Amino acid sequence: MSGKFELKRSPNGEFHFHLLADSGHIILSSETYKARASAQNGIESVRKNSAEDHRFERKTSTSGRPYFVLKARNGEIIGQSQMFSSAEQMEDGITQVKRDAPAAAVSDLSH
Repeated sequence: MSGKFELKRSPNGEFHFHLLADSGHIILSSETYKARASAQNGIESVRKNSAEDHRFERKTSTSGRPYFVLKARNGEIIGQSQMFSSAEQMEDGITQVKRDAPAAAVSDLSH
């Protein structure tokens, strides 16, 4: 089994998505989008860009916890991970995104 994308609508009417691991944990979250189609394009961008390691930017939060962002070809952030307790866990998260995102099904819960 591979992960899946969940497309949701926020209380303010905007759209966002999460990439979920097999376990159901969120491994990547998007920004919010005004239109469903824009969020769907974001999912496609994650699928395409997740195959390239240099699209992942490894970062450290102000509290010292590692996390990553996934950037599109134009340099825009298309997804961000949760905060991890170790760099090793962060690298595992990146591996999961690379493995799962390209073929992950989309569950549209935005209706």
